[in-house]
Amino acid sequence: MKINSPKILPSSFRDPSGFLFRRYGILYRQVNSRYHEHYDALMTTGLYDELVKKRLLIGHQDADIAPERPFDAYKIIRPEEIPFITYPYEWSFSQLKQAAISTLNIESIALGYGLTLKDASAYNIQFMEGNAVLIDTLSFEKYKTGEPWIAYRQFCQHFLAPLALMAYRDIRLSQLLRIFMDGIPLDLTSSLLPKRTFTNLGILMHIHQHAKSQSKYADNHLPIGRHNMKRNSLLGLIDSLSNTIHHIKWKPEGTEWADYYNETNYTHSGLKYKEQIVKKYLDLVKPGFVWDIGANMGLFSRIASKQGIFTVAFDVDPACVEQNYLEVVKNKEVCLLPLLLDLTNPSPAIGWENKERSTLFDRGPTDLVLALALLHHLTISNNLPFDRIAGFFANICSVLIIEFVPKEDSQVQKLLANRDDIFDKYTQENFELDFRQYFIIIRKDPIVDSLRTLYLMKVAKHYSEESPCLNSRQFAI
Repeated sequence: MKINSPKILPSSFRDPSGFLFRRYGILYRQVNSRYHEHYDALMTTGLYDELVKKRLLIGHQDADIAPERPFDAYKIIRPEEIPFITYPYEWSFSQLKQAAISTLNIESIALGYGLTLKDASAYNIQFMEGNAVLIDTLSFEKYKTGEPWIAYRQFCQHFLAPLALMAYRDIRLSQLLRIFMDGIPLDLTSSLLPKRTFTNLGILMHIHQHAKSQSKYADNHLPIGRHNMKRNSLLGLIDSLSNTIHHIKWKPEGTEWADYYNETNYTHSGLKYKEQIVKKYLDLVKPGFVWDIGANMGLFSRIASKQGIFTVAFDVDPACVEQNYLEVVKNKEVCLLPLLLDLTNPSPAIGWENKERSTLFDRGPTDLVLALALLHHLTISNNLPFDRIAGFFANICSVLIIEFVPKEDSQVQKLLANRDDIFDKYTQENFELDFRQYFIIIRKDPIVDSLRTLYLMKVAKHYSEESPCLNSRQFAI
């Protein structure tokens, strides 16, 4: 079988210990022969059981199927699947922080069983039922006395560096992770951080001094830090990293949409009516998966997630996503996943051959999209015509709940306040005309005490037949 078989997931081809593959739509992981000693240690020492019980590691079952690469196979396992795969540059500050804490907790527990993490990649962490869990079962190896933590630099570049930049310089610097897939270089991080961070002992040691050490030994043939490191010293390093991470804080405030619901022009009765209509539409459709695009802090996302519908709540504002995630943690909301998204510049395909990390929308489609109070921003703020927006939505969902906000609305007037009104086609009639090219309008309901209208639409039959990507469930509406 060819090494680049399309069955093998392009996100896992680099690991000599094994790889992920799909067969008949089911996800499996092949454990290669060279890794069998470490895998057996993970499974027999009790480490696997403890981590799975604590929701720090994804569970799996043995699979009695033929291996994908028989010449190199030790075992095939079937891991529990994550509802939606995400990447670090799509996370809020506290999501990245929780992923870092989970990684350190796993390493600390592993050492107690005589194992250690050989990888500390942020891409190995995913969010499931509100927990940051490790999904790479092959990240462990047997600990050798005197060895330093081989994943130390990777942890600093994937977690500590972006968290420090977000907290001490600018929250938007998390997007550097889109450029540096192997983590933000420590010398770059050190140069960008303000001078006051030199008084923070953790940042000083793990970023500034670490960066200098990397530079000093860049041409040395011996790996950095390959000296005798006692077990207690290694545990001390993990404890130091943990303390440093815990003390990095960012308060979500001062962004454009953080106080949106306090400033919107909805009356109390209008907002409640809108919530009732959205719930009625969801009850009619009964989707299994929802994307709320432009979710703000998740008011309408929760109408879906509280019904047990797995809901991804996207927003462009880091403060909104942060506050939304903190609410998820506080209330233990297992069906809601807040994520950062600029819809006009969404997550691209990156990595080797642009295939290791998928675009946001290649990870779809979804059953239903909520697009509430979004259309006027796309059209007026970003000059996107109705027909292009309609075609986009038709490619990512089967059913759409969308809100039309007319020009007379005060929020639209704010958008037009500092620019020429060149949007002659921005009318409700043209909106319906363009969206009917792709959708059938099932319902439309004017929102009381408002000029706005809610629509329930289903992808038109002729369009779905021409679009093989629209493979989510069929609805009776």
